[in-house]
Amino acid sequence: MVYLPPPHLASADRPSYAEAYAKILASHRRSPATSASSVIMLVAPDVDALCAARMLADLFKQDDVMHRIIPVSGHAELERMREELVTYNDLHTLILLNMGSILDLPSAEWFGDFSTRLTVHVIDSSRPQNLSSVFGGGENGERIVIWDDGGAELLQEERKAWEALTYEPEPDSDEDSDLDSEHDPEEDEDEEEEEEYEGSSSTGKRRSIGDGNHGRKKRQKDERPHRMSRDERERHAARLEKYYTSGTWHGQSASGTIYILATVLERVDNELLWLAILGLTFQYVTSRISREDYDKYHSIYYDEVARLNPPPPAAGANDYDFKSQHPDDTSVYAVDELRFMMFRHWNLYDAMYHSSYIASKLGIWKERGRKRLTGLLAKMGFSLLDTQQPYPHMAKDLKLSLRHKLDQIAPEYGLVELSYPSFTRCYGYRSQPLSACDAVEAISALLDVATGVRMEVEIEGARNGGEWFGNGKVWEGGRESRRRDDERENIPPGGIAPAAKPKNTANGDVHEDADEDDPESQWRVKNFWTAFDALDDIVQLREALPLAMSLHRAIIRQGSSIIDKRDIRTLRGHRVVVLTQGPDLALFAHPGVLGRLALWLADALRDRLAGTTPAHARSRRKSLPLVVACLNEHAGTYVVVGVTAALDFGEVRKNEFGLAFLDAKERCNARTRHGTFDTSVLEINKDDLKVFLETLCEGGDR
Repeated sequence: MVYLPPPHLASADRPSYAEAYAKILASHRRSPATSASSVIMLVAPDVDALCAARMLADLFKQDDVMHRIIPVSGHAELERMREELVTYNDLHTLILLNMGSILDLPSAEWFGDFSTRLTVHVIDSSRPQNLSSVFGGGENGERIVIWDDGGAELLQEERKAWEALTYEPEPDSDEDSDLDSEHDPEEDEDEEEEEEYEGSSSTGKRRSIGDGNHGRKKRQKDERPHRMSRDERERHAARLEKYYTSGTWHGQSASGTIYILATVLERVDNELLWLAILGLTFQYVTSRISREDYDKYHSIYYDEVARLNPPPPAAGANDYDFKSQHPDDTSVYAVDELRFMMFRHWNLYDAMYHSSYIASKLGIWKERGRKRLTGLLAKMGFSLLDTQQPYPHMAKDLKLSLRHKLDQIAPEYGLVELSYPSFTRCYGYRSQPLSACDAVEAISALLDVATGVRMEVEIEGARNGGEWFGNGKVWEGGRESRRRDDERENIPPGGIAPAAKPKNTANGDVHEDADEDDPESQWRVKNFWTAFDALDDIVQLREALPLAMSLHRAIIRQGSSIIDKRDIRTLRGHRVVVLTQGPDLALFAHPGVLGRLALWLADALRDRLAGTTPAHARSRRKSLPLVVACLNEHAGTYVVVGVTAALDFGEVRKNEFGLAFLDAKERCNARTRHGTFDTSVLEINKDDLKVFLETLCEGGDR
């Protein structure tokens, strides 16, 4: 068995996470050529994988395990990385974070041809998983270790079907024909004659000879493998097809898996707990898991917060406005988080205006919706001037009464789920406490647009003509550029050559810079390490909050324009949006930002559009399928994102666009490529978009 069950399902003959981690340590310490390339982590560019990498790096650091962290953006880059890993003679442990679960890793196409010393650990929250990696045996299969969350225990029917199709002979195979030829009618007739002769004989010797021959024939007949009928084979194939084609969904976060490992190792602290909370919050705010699944994991972290932290101060218990109790206070507290976008760091009006939940209920893209928003605030007793002030500078009595007045008046406007259980963390006297949702927004913004696109951010005090008549400034990548300029003592007088240099991370990891010939790869790697450093740097994290605000302004601006101009077309049950012009076109050519826009549109239109069943859908349940495409002028391609939204707020539908994209590509021969690990994101040649969308919306023969 090559998948690791969670600790509560483990037994003496079924090892779990701790045993796998112990094997990594043993392999590292036994290896004669130990180096940073002996243990390598390949990390997907999302917040959950980033947090898992930081947590695992901390554990490795405590055990003196040298390792490397390499960001990998998608399947194409993973293939290139595979060719490079073949040349690493001292590599014995490869860890894939939020990638690889759908790939047939034991095959020669991936890691089947690698040295037998290599073990590949897959910690991936995306589903479905490739059954060859989960249940496969043999020399290659045993080297692929899937860190499962318990979901594989529910795949027993799929496992039986996979084993039957993998190990049972084909109905018309040579093996079956050979077995049939061994028992031809002539031999059967001879056997019957021999039995008659034995029955008439009065001696026991002759009978014993005949009995032995007959026993051998009978055993040979009994040892024949049960040949599966064609109907059984088709039934098993249909079972596997249903499993693979039902759409993509997500299980336990990768950071949650590492936190369970740290719990078993008895190394849990507030830092690891906070990173696990960020991974869970990221899954929830990006609609990867439903509210029901979020509440299940939240209850676990709620108990952990109570165990590792002092009781919350009574002063902040009513409005969840906690303050650090001493200069080194890094406590984590449970809170009820309002669905207002970064409201503690913005002003109240903008925080509500840029909330996707408020947008869906009030329709803020119309003048009537904005009037309803100001009317709600006025009915609560908040003047427009008060709501335009930064939230930290608002009157204390208004902040104390905010939640109570929202509970009283918001339901009149259909706002009945304005809060959800979450967490916040103190940072001593260096900063105000930061909520998990705000931290996730800041880190996501760094991953997407820290570099690679020009972004203007609003500086504090610039509203209403302040700070040189309200001018903003261009985002310059936070503290990274200043930190490099400050290290003047390491730069020779003549400057440095533009060659790529290895960079040491905070944990002693070494990684190379991106290929200088590929600017896109350069800024992607730079964004990854900027976000990675910000995970434990509150100053850098707070500096990223204005960037996240600017990103949400662009999303609201573009989304409101799409709805207001009625740019949403309906093609056979699909809602299709194509962006070809606009001031933010270069911004939305980034898959991560375009995915955010698609989710915002799905939330905004959930209560205003009727649910449909897409032509390519396997399920008959109605949903809100949305396809958003944006022109990348520089590359001459379109970035296409598919979202399958549920009709009820808080629910999640399986995303069936991954296979639908592949099916449409094959039928129309469009020139495409998958640049990310998300199969519902596709890059397609500019000239092939129209025929691709038409083919996609027609659906295949189901």
